[in-house]
Amino acid sequence: MTSPDLPEPERSLPSLPDPSAPMRAAVRYGALGLLALAVGASIVSLLLAGTPGLWGALIGAAVGGGFILFTALGVLLTAKMPATTAGAVLLGTWLLKLVLAIVVMASLEPLDFYNRYALVVTIVLALVIVLGAETYGVLSQRALYVDPKPSADAANDDGQ
Repeated sequence: MTSPDLPEPERSLPSLPDPSAPMRAAVRYGALGLLALAVGASIVSLLLAGTPGLWGALIGAAVGGGFILFTALGVLLTAKMPATTAGAVLLGTWLLKLVLAIVVMASLEPLDFYNRYALVVTIVLALVIVLGAETYGVLSQRALYVDPKPSADAANDDGQ
């Protein structure tokens, strides 16, 4: 019950979720998934192929997982930028990652200290696991899809 002598209590919006929370969760879950894959693939590859298998699994986890995680980090770091700037930065980093992956794979070609099968299997698993973990991270977060404050043009949107 309110009294005419007391002011009406101020009603505020409930706390809104952080807009960068889904991407932060994606990076967190992706890094955890990559870490789990690196440990698991390293153990299995070490048992199956010895030390070359271990090196193949570690390099595969770094190349495959790093490629995907750096994309999510780029999205997170450019979230506050204008769309055209963020797009240009993401495209530039994607091209840089592609060139880096080609250089790493080309430089590994003549070397024989790693197991190629462990490398390829771990790269493929890293792509699948890290993308899956990032997707879970994004989907598990609450995100605000509308502006909680009506814009000045909202009153004019009634067709009048």
